[in-house]
Amino acid sequence: MSKYLSKTWVVCLLACVSCFLWGSAFPGVKIGYEWFQIASEASAAQIVFAGCRFFLAGIMVIFFGSLSSGRFLRPEGIQWKHAAVISLFQTILQYILFYIGLAHTAGTKASIIVGANVFIAILTASLIFRQEKLTGEKILGCLVGFAGVVLINMTPGGISMHVSFMGEGLVLLSTVAYAFSSVIMKDYSKTDHPVMLSGYQFFIGGIVMIAVGTAMGGSIRIPSVKAFGILAYLAFASAMAYTIWSQLLKYNPVSKVAVFCFMTPVFGVILSALLLGETDQISPVQGISALVLITAGIFISHRNKNSAHSSNKY
Repeated sequence: MSKYLSKTWVVCLLACVSCFLWGSAFPGVKIGYEWFQIASEASAAQIVFAGCRFFLAGIMVIFFGSLSSGRFLRPEGIQWKHAAVISLFQTILQYILFYIGLAHTAGTKASIIVGANVFIAILTASLIFRQEKLTGEKILGCLVGFAGVVLINMTPGGISMHVSFMGEGLVLLSTVAYAFSSVIMKDYSKTDHPVMLSGYQFFIGGIVMIAVGTAMGGSIRIPSVKAFGILAYLAFASAMAYTIWSQLLKYNPVSKVAVFCFMTPVFGVILSALLLGETDQISPVQGISALVLITAGIFISHRNKNSAHSSNKY
């Protein structure tokens, strides 16, 4: 398994599958808000909605992970602490901070800030956790890829330079939480089953988010079968994407996997255009140019063969 999941083409394929699923959440969440009749400014209800999504995702991962393993997956001893720590950063802090921050800033600015999570994840893995070396190729690849994220989010009106802690500040903190969750997952998966960790971190995080959103005055109801269907799909997308991602992190350096996060907004924009009719957001030339930059950034980051070979150490 280690040899197979460390192959560059396998990492590329599976990481893109994860990013496609995460990208589909952009229009999926918007559709969910419409079908659940959740207003754009109703942050508390949005947190409850996200909590239900992740709670279901946790159940899905635990159920199917247990079937494939031939035994019921559950944490034992310190593994409960590991799952709770990952949940704190990956689900609870990341999404609560993001939803509150998004309510106080423009979606375009939030998308660009989220694109910085690749930088933060690689810097965290290299400089704080010492899991890998920080190379010129990784830095250059991140800069080129990030330029693609900025380009795909550019609008004719440009980007406002106004910055606030409750808006851009909280969105930035959510990306820091995600970066820490990636390196922590890699560290814990050396000894713990990554699928088990994925399932229970979603399960714990979902319960906490439902409680937080409810305490803030939020609530949701399921108005139709199709509304439950979109919630189930979003749960499936999170469950499948993060399960794949956790397996890739187990067998590869964080930088080799994290750089593919630049693809998520590309898929998000394309799927939003197809599913929501948001065809006026970017031009074809803008979309293709952004995709070229992101692909180039990924290629540059993976060009250092010594870094790729060193992945077997981790």
